[in-house]
Amino acid sequence: MFEQGRGQSQIPSPFGASRACTVGHVAGADTFRVQADAYEQHVGRYTPQLAAAFCDFVAVQPGTRALDVGSGPGALAAELARRIGPAGVSAAEPSEPFAKACRSRVPGIEVVIAPAEVMPFANASFDVTVSQLVVNFLDDAEAGLREMVRVTRPGGVIAACVWDYAGEMTLLRAFWDAAREVAPHRAAARDEGDVMHWCRDGELAQLWTGAGLNVVRSSALRVHAGYADFDDLWAPFLSGVAPSGAFCVSLDEDRRTALKDAYRRRLGAGDGRFELTARAWAVAGTVA
Repeated sequence: MFEQGRGQSQIPSPFGASRACTVGHVAGADTFRVQADAYEQHVGRYTPQLAAAFCDFVAVQPGTRALDVGSGPGALAAELARRIGPAGVSAAEPSEPFAKACRSRVPGIEVVIAPAEVMPFANASFDVTVSQLVVNFLDDAEAGLREMVRVTRPGGVIAACVWDYAGEMTLLRAFWDAAREVAPHRAAARDEGDVMHWCRDGELAQLWTGAGLNVVRSSALRVHAGYADFDDLWAPFLSGVAPSGAFCVSLDEDRRTALKDAYRRRLGAGDGRFELTARAWAVAGTVA
């Protein structure tokens, strides 16, 4: 199955070339240097539920051969394996710690360490190629999508989803709104709702159509996550995970405390358990 893919990464990154979106001085890729468990306690809380909704949208069927591009710790790969069996699933992940976590989480699947733009699979290897919460971190989304097309058979499906950072991804939207209260200029330069590409309604569909994919369809996927209390939500930010966490730890102690207070106020979080909702934009298209 293995064959050198096409394309070259422009910017090397410890998280892999496939997630090298620069967010001001906080590089989106660089902010995932933390261990997988920090990610799981942050946005990773939403990913198993999102993976199930995403696979429903794609209509993943038993007997298909599927590739998860940018698998991270393996939430989507696990859902694919549940639906079609581990033998039918491959995953490409540029971060070695995340690839290790994916292998541990989903025994029996094939996991390779590779960026989206240069994957070691032969042409037309897969029936379904999917990517969850990755396209907006690609250094060259068009190149990454071309590589997904290359490894997917004619008539196969390519699909992706990204958070609605500017709207209903409550965890992050409220964070950046609070950050703008505390450090307006710095936050404005890093706010994922402004700086991330392909994350507004319709943008993924434009990317898919521009790549020549057929029968392009879109949907909004809504999920939720529960927290024991506000500190349960806040703790992962202090690890520096993701652009939001990197911004948080870049502040001095006084501003970080002010951010915490403003964030809690915007969420309306009390002392006990609460839930937040999140929306992702999804797109799927068929290879000609």
